[in-house]
Amino acid sequence: MKKLIETIVKPLVDHPDDVRIGVEERQGRLVCSLSVHPEDMGKVIGKQGRVASAIRTVVNSAEGAGRKRVRVDIMD
Repeated sequence: MKKLIETIVKPLVDHPDDVRIGVEERQGRLVCSLSVHPEDMGKVIGKQGRVASAIRTVVNSAEGAGRKRVRVDIMD
């Protein structure tokens, strides 16, 4: 899951070396914490959160039916 998020996010940002993703399991679900350079925050969130929503949709779809739910948190 971490690799998928990196593949999606790194081409979007100006500082790809500052992309950090932490993955942990909480309450039977996978929680991915995404952290980017402060200047790139708007690019990852997008207008009205559309890019962030698209990232979450792709990640949940890739996890597949019947598996654990995945939550992607974008950290400040």
